[in-house]
Amino acid sequence: MQLAASEEYRIKPQSNIIIRPILAHDKEKLFHLVRQRGTFNEKEIEIAIEVIEDTLAFPEKKEYYTFCALEGNGDIAGFICFGPIPMTDRCYDLYWIAVDEKFSRNGIGKKLLEAMENFVVKEKARRIYIDTSSTAPYAAARTFYENHGFRLITVLQDFYRLDDDKIIFMKEIPGNEM
Repeated sequence: MQLAASEEYRIKPQSNIIIRPILAHDKEKLFHLVRQRGTFNEKEIEIAIEVIEDTLAFPEKKEYYTFCALEGNGDIAGFICFGPIPMTDRCYDLYWIAVDEKFSRNGIGKKLLEAMENFVVKEKARRIYIDTSSTAPYAAARTFYENHGFRLITVLQDFYRLDDDKIIFMKEIPGNEM
């Protein structure tokens, strides 16, 4: 599905949060958000920046879709990046989701997840996967995923480094089993 830069994904009409694909002028604000979160290590920040740049530079590849949440005054409150998993039958990865700390706990992460899910349903996706770390800074993220219907499917011990397991969550997309 090709997205128009002006296309918006409104989750609830009464909400003052607008979800839309990122634009070139969002780049520096997104980089700042990734850096200020305090969750990501230097390598993760580097990869997140690379993925944001690739989203903007090569939209025709359709490897990554990155949406941002705009607060009423236009501030970027968060973003989500996801894409199809190569060599799979309609499976997607959620690569990144981050909400600016000043907007945390206001349902923005939920709205970003809903926008992603609406998109992948239109693409007839079967599943969404999330890979995350077992370390303490990711505890809230793991709880968030479980609270939004993702289930733990496996743990790869010491995957990232010693005492840092890779935890994989998955969510089935109802009606798209074909």
